[in-house]
Amino acid sequence: MVGSFRDKLIDALVKSKLVKEQDLKAALDIQHKFGGSLGKILIERGFIAEKELMVVMSKQLNIPPIDLSKYKVDKSLIDLIPEKVARQYSLVPVSRLGKVLTVAMSDPLNLFAIDDLKMLTKFQIDPVIATENDIKEAINNYYGGHAQEIAKILEEIPQEGVEIKDEGAEEAEEELDIGEMAEESKSAPIVKIVSLILNEAMKRRASDIHIEPCEKSLRIRYRIDGTLHDAFTLPKRNQSAIVARLKIMSKLDITEMRIPQDGRFKINFEGREIDFRVSVLPITFGGKIVLRALDKSSLSTGVDKLGFLPGPMNIFKTALERPYGMLLVTGPTGSGKSTTLYSIITQLNTPERNIVTLEDPVEYEVEGVTQIQAKPEIGLTFSNGLKSILRQSPDIVMVGEIRDFETADIAIKASLTGQLILSTLHTNDSAGAITRLIDMGVEPFLVASSLVLASAQRLMRKICPACKAPVEIPDAVLKRFGLDPADIAKRGVKNFYKGEGCEKCNNSGYYGRLGILEALLVDDKVRDMIMKKTSSDLIKDYAIKELHMMTLRDNAVENFLKGITSFEEVLRVTSED
Repeated sequence: MVGSFRDKLIDALVKSKLVKEQDLKAALDIQHKFGGSLGKILIERGFIAEKELMVVMSKQLNIPPIDLSKYKVDKSLIDLIPEKVARQYSLVPVSRLGKVLTVAMSDPLNLFAIDDLKMLTKFQIDPVIATENDIKEAINNYYGGHAQEIAKILEEIPQEGVEIKDEGAEEAEEELDIGEMAEESKSAPIVKIVSLILNEAMKRRASDIHIEPCEKSLRIRYRIDGTLHDAFTLPKRNQSAIVARLKIMSKLDITEMRIPQDGRFKINFEGREIDFRVSVLPITFGGKIVLRALDKSSLSTGVDKLGFLPGPMNIFKTALERPYGMLLVTGPTGSGKSTTLYSIITQLNTPERNIVTLEDPVEYEVEGVTQIQAKPEIGLTFSNGLKSILRQSPDIVMVGEIRDFETADIAIKASLTGQLILSTLHTNDSAGAITRLIDMGVEPFLVASSLVLASAQRLMRKICPACKAPVEIPDAVLKRFGLDPADIAKRGVKNFYKGEGCEKCNNSGYYGRLGILEALLVDDKVRDMIMKKTSSDLIKDYAIKELHMMTLRDNAVENFLKGITSFEEVLRVTSED
């Protein structure tokens, strides 16, 4: 059936002259090499408009098309199909008559989807065709926690709001009336929408909110447990007022639309003070805003509550007992380095200690700690700022990141003269921090003398406890990734687990994150290896065999065997050691 339809579709496209013959041939070549839907390839390559293809498919299949933007779906229908299924198969329920459920689908030939829906809903399925973009927008609107509430608020806003043209940001800016935009941003509906966006983000435990102008809409996404999820899609006409509202809250210039801006504001949520760090970036269709949520209450618990395993955590604590020297935390962006450093600072913050930080930007404001914002544009760089800090007789100095030789050199020499220096580097593992410093131009003897500990960390998602279920993993798969089924059985591990997806975890199967830590404590042998410029691989091998260092993979596997995380998450977060 699928093959015959494909032939009919090709014939219809040629007869309608909607697609050039050479474009159709190119799309068929791509499909032959890489697979996938012919229709999707044609749309992605710009060979045909999505709605034009929908009309052609409708005629060939004799299935009616539907414009979802003109339909208002009842919530009782939405409850019949879980969000995970709707997104997986790109479909949304439209109406119900007796035992027949009409479902809008971008691919009405997907027999697996129709069979799954029959089993899930106990209804006969009557498919209609809709564009993939319309279905995605409908899913975002109907499955969001406050979707219905936002729809009601939008009805309060006059339709003749400030419009942004589609030709691009520069032309759009000229059309804006700044006074009108500022007034609209203060109107009750806009204030309510922004408040709902922030509150829903906090309820869903989002670490970041992405507000992204598209050609014909404003897209809202939340980063939850490290992964982005669609939240809402708002009308384009409300974009300028929402952006202006957030800029006003962040004390930014609403008339400036050509250069990036950074700001911050605070809100109270369920008795907690949440800081939002705001970044505005001019893009093709307006100003994209990313808000990073910073909850200071999470720092007061100290390093013990970061979720690290006892072995690496004890090594870390041993290093923190040293009165001076350098401690480095490494890892990619978003691996929790800053949270770890702030937790250490909070734990060490006592009246008898003078603690100074130099950051770009200052993420959390910690009472009792002197915090300095680096400003390279006026000469307040990490290296210049560090020189000034050392004249203030600090006991502990936190440098946001070591980016160059001068900063590294000053920091290392400071750690040799009685200060405890805490900082971060972007490397893949703990041993890599040593070679990175030497590559920057720091003398090996200085690295060997100053470095107390180099650590690497990552964040792993935890299985949602509400939908946690046993899963079978074949022995061959375990062996392929270096896990011995016999050793696992000796440990008494009877089941492996995964999250099936539920309302609590937004159908992701995961709820919350924990840290994994690789801690390399520098001993005399490691110092000798540093002096000889030994490769990071050999240093790591020594640390594993002689110091019994747990690698990131070891940490991840341990959490997997304890049933805290899934096998897929182990493979996603850690590489082969």
